[in-house]
Amino acid sequence: MYQELREEPSGLRGRLARFVGDRVGRRLEARLEDRDPDYLREALPWLWLLSTFYFRAEVRDLGNVPADRPVLLVGNHSGGNMIVDTFVFSLAFSTFFGVERPFHQLAHNLAIAWPVAGGLLRKGGTMSASHEHAEKALEAGAPVLVYPGGDWETHRPSWEGDKIDFAGRKGFIRLALDAGVPIVPVVAIGGQETALFLSRGAGLARALRLDRMLRLKVLPVSIALPWGINVGDFAGHFPLPSKITIEVLPPIDVEREFGPDPDPDEVYEHVTALMQDALDGLAAERRFPVIG
Repeated sequence: MYQELREEPSGLRGRLARFVGDRVGRRLEARLEDRDPDYLREALPWLWLLSTFYFRAEVRDLGNVPADRPVLLVGNHSGGNMIVDTFVFSLAFSTFFGVERPFHQLAHNLAIAWPVAGGLLRKGGTMSASHEHAEKALEAGAPVLVYPGGDWETHRPSWEGDKIDFAGRKGFIRLALDAGVPIVPVVAIGGQETALFLSRGAGLARALRLDRMLRLKVLPVSIALPWGINVGDFAGHFPLPSKITIEVLPPIDVEREFGPDPDPDEVYEHVTALMQDALDGLAAERRFPVIG
């Protein structure tokens, strides 16, 4: 992501670019030891209290996560840059299994590189999203939470909040096969009601070359507190108290169900169909936006 900065020409601009690139690059390094169980132990009670009362959070069937082995948790992504369902699920996971059980989540580079928030995320076990970082955590025996839909899915319009949209990204399948771990789908609803998301702004992102510079395929437009019209969501927003419901589905052993050399398209369709069915069920339970 920051290779362009390191290749700037010499001179003051080049030195400044290399300095920024090196500083940010160090923040993106995946160090499993950055996860701090003591920090989680102290913060967990009041954060879970906030989550329970403000978002009326409900996380179902955490027992579907195997307790004795690493797994790849695959979730749908919602809520713009203030991704409440990740926050809720991480709290519920550590409450259910205990903070001593290693657990890591993958996030966009921009979130990890943010000076203050990035440090807190790393203490909670979050790492910058890459195949290598996920493999490192899985090899260490930790469950890893990934969101294949990334920025494309989390910034989808609010009226598509009940749709799984991974944009055809199948890297999570190869990751599970390479690591020899099952896929555990995690389906969430409510995050896309924490603001009114109007457009991904994909054309605007291309025009500004954000994909090349920042790995951003979108420049979303939303109506959100406290900004009103919010372009980019770079500073985040104050999320509305939408009810968040999350359901964990049974594990999928890809090799056992699809053979030693599975067709990625077939696995992708199977996983996303299961998740869509579960999301349809959660959507059917909701009577009103935000209220749930």
